[in-house]
Amino acid sequence: MYLDIVELREFYAGQLGRVARRLLTRRLRQRWPNVSGEVMVGLGYACPYLDVFINESTTSALMPAGQGAANWPLQPPFKTALVDEFELPLDDGSVDRLLIVHALEVSEAPQALLREVWRVLAPGGRMMIVVSNRRGLWARVDSTPFGFGQPFSRVQLTRLLRDAMFSPVAWFGALHIPPFSFRLLLKSAVAWERIGRWLWSGFSGVIVVEATKQVFAPIPVGRRRIGRYLKPALEPTLGRTAALVEPKN
Repeated sequence: MYLDIVELREFYAGQLGRVARRLLTRRLRQRWPNVSGEVMVGLGYACPYLDVFINESTTSALMPAGQGAANWPLQPPFKTALVDEFELPLDDGSVDRLLIVHALEVSEAPQALLREVWRVLAPGGRMMIVVSNRRGLWARVDSTPFGFGQPFSRVQLTRLLRDAMFSPVAWFGALHIPPFSFRLLLKSAVAWERIGRWLWSGFSGVIVVEATKQVFAPIPVGRRRIGRYLKPALEPTLGRTAALVEPKN
């Protein structure tokens, strides 16, 4: 079940939401340092993380109907659309980069969602998914959007991606800071992230995976060999036409 757009906006307007946005955006940007001239789409509620890419690429945000939509960016022209996540209003192979945030873990049919993403992603395109870590503390606290829906382990996410014909190419964790709005904690968020990568990397708040779509080349149908193994039972011969002549008396 999708979270309401109002709850998502309120979280990212608060102190903890702003810190989470800054920490996670930094890691996403490190993975995608240059998206110039590409078509980039966010699915779910990815707006807080698309701001850093908006001036480089043709960027848009697709928001599921069950969640609701909000204007983004703050100034027009707005680049958001309310969609059916299983029937995206995009042409086949039209997207170079696709970022999924607050969508997969709350979807009623995550594999069907990924298959639709596979359809619109271009050959050689990249997809990045942010999901709650099953082992992390953020998945156990419902005061943030990462505490709702189905959290994933790396093994579960790998199986889901492969079933949808995607190949994982990179993994990393983020949000190692505990999900509490304590002032001293938030001020030391960067230090928490650095220490967490070394000491409790498996317990990060979210798992981020980058994947590419698998495109299989068609296998040509082999021709049957007709030779000495398959010979006709009878050899064709020329037939003679017999003329019927009446006997002379």
